[in-house]
Amino acid sequence: MNPQLDLITIGRVSVDLYGQQIGARLEDVSSFLKAVGGCPANIAIGAARLGLKSALISRVGNEPMGRFVLEQLRREAVDTRGMHTDPQRLTSLVLLSVQDQERFPLIFYRENCADSALAPADIDEAFVASSRAILVTGTHFSIADAARAQRKAIDIARKAGQRVIIDIDYRPTLWGIGGHAGGENRYAPSASATAALQSVLPHCDLIVGTEEELRIAGGAEELLTAIGRIREHSRGIIVCKRGPRGCVVFPDRIPARLEDGLVAGGMNVSVYNVLGAGDAFLAGFLRGYLRGESLAESARLGNACGAIAVSRLMCSAEFPTLPELNHYLMRGSEHRALREDDALNHLHWVTTRKPGPAQLFVFAVDDQPASEAIGDHNAAVRDRAAQLPMLLLEAAERLAATRQGVGVLLAPVAGSGAWSHARRGTLWLARRVERPASHPLQFHGAASLASRLNEWPAQVAAACRCLFYPGEPAALRLAQERELLRLAASCRAQHRELLLEIPVVAAGGSGENTAQVLARLYEIGVRPDWWQLEPQPSAAAWRACAEAIARGDPFCRGILVSARVAPLPGLDQALQLAAEQAIVRGLAVGHTMFDAAATEWRSGHLGDESAIREMTERCQVLIDLWIDARQARAECLDRGRV
Repeated sequence: MNPQLDLITIGRVSVDLYGQQIGARLEDVSSFLKAVGGCPANIAIGAARLGLKSALISRVGNEPMGRFVLEQLRREAVDTRGMHTDPQRLTSLVLLSVQDQERFPLIFYRENCADSALAPADIDEAFVASSRAILVTGTHFSIADAARAQRKAIDIARKAGQRVIIDIDYRPTLWGIGGHAGGENRYAPSASATAALQSVLPHCDLIVGTEEELRIAGGAEELLTAIGRIREHSRGIIVCKRGPRGCVVFPDRIPARLEDGLVAGGMNVSVYNVLGAGDAFLAGFLRGYLRGESLAESARLGNACGAIAVSRLMCSAEFPTLPELNHYLMRGSEHRALREDDALNHLHWVTTRKPGPAQLFVFAVDDQPASEAIGDHNAAVRDRAAQLPMLLLEAAERLAATRQGVGVLLAPVAGSGAWSHARRGTLWLARRVERPASHPLQFHGAASLASRLNEWPAQVAAACRCLFYPGEPAALRLAQERELLRLAASCRAQHRELLLEIPVVAAGGSGENTAQVLARLYEIGVRPDWWQLEPQPSAAAWRACAEAIARGDPFCRGILVSARVAPLPGLDQALQLAAEQAIVRGLAVGHTMFDAAATEWRSGHLGDESAIREMTERCQVLIDLWIDARQARAECLDRGRV
């Protein structure tokens, strides 16, 4: 049988809530970040990020946290066919904080939780046999039914000739030792835990644990003695995780000294949070082990993954991807605190963010306050005008029903329910943050930009229009740059995309000015996910912009061409110039495109349906112009190849 998967992990899965106030007791934490956790879930996600085909067998509750786990696993390319939704139990939760480099308080909320009810019936023989290896975890041998489920999986794997891996994953509190307050404790002797683990060891090809965990598995206080006892039960490879000191691997006989094993030294990094670093290590080790690399190379990969993880706050959400791992191994870092390495952080962001649309057409839905649009008319007219954004949203949703990559841009203060309505749909969403026409740049709620953004759903991109005038005073330019850096930092901290509009040409500059501004912003560290640019005056100007982006950030999602006026003679030519560059991915359409229909609707000459239809048709004209321009480029490329 040709295995479809590289790895199936089995056992606990939780939603981990990480205290954001570093140095605080859990009692004093006031806000939390959320991520998927639990040893086997972490390893499955970490392995998938490193290019292995992984799956998880576990249970979650039939509630929002369970759905979050399933959605996140799928987004991480972890196979969820082995996941079961428990209608009677809740998904496990873990609350934890970073008090200092030695103390990491945590509480397990696992009373009758969903994953603890894992049972033999949840183990499908064909599914287990479809993997090259399975990974069982120590915690689930503390629960009778879950232990039988894992033993069933082991029997299937051995019968199919697959490898069996055990992560000892020992938490005394999960074996009923130390009570709920002992979640932070990593070691307490337990004869029942030792007996349960030793009954499994003979069936394992790879045994992985910390020094404390190996002492539990071996049933001895002295580490080397414990490892020797493990060897008496198993011929498998034993890996001893040693935190900042790296690891020691014992492929066969156990030497007289620990240091006579295969020693792989650790990385010189500062510790931020140790929780989950061992899971990242094992994901890295398995990247090598399951792909036939040497044990030394597997250990090197594991140590590097652990080093990256220990320098960040969260577990699975901040485990490295393969491009990150390769970058770190090839180039290292100037920072012991890897979380301060901008290049590594950016690489993490661009390789873990949600996939973006191949083409994007964004329409301004609420670009101006209704009162400004209608001047001094009476309240009834203003109230009617306030409903206009809902019509624009309906037009955008009709377009989205026929094509992918349709989005809307909302104003900083969206009215008439547009903000609430848009969040419930399937459109790509962005919302402005700047005060209109401010120069130097100012934000709405400028004193608390990050707090304001934190109120938005994570899928809403921040959009900002920043005016740059050629030859403007240096002090003004620096003020603009400071604000853009603040915005970029806030977006990255919240895992939020940034759309940055730079209307240099509209401000009186030449095509060269735009590329120069882009290069300067990259130089200072501003890397938006999307750029929005005015139509450039020539193919050379577009090439200069594309080259500036390629040098500054080859992972940029793309450029949107500003289309702020109705189609006029010459617009199709402008779009054809833009379409020559592959980095240009679509259009951003301003509210002026809809002014005629809006005016007719406000006056009562157009009903709702007629206004929506006219707005949809005007948008469709622009989209067709762009698609025609892109198709013409493709045909030119085909002729060139001939």
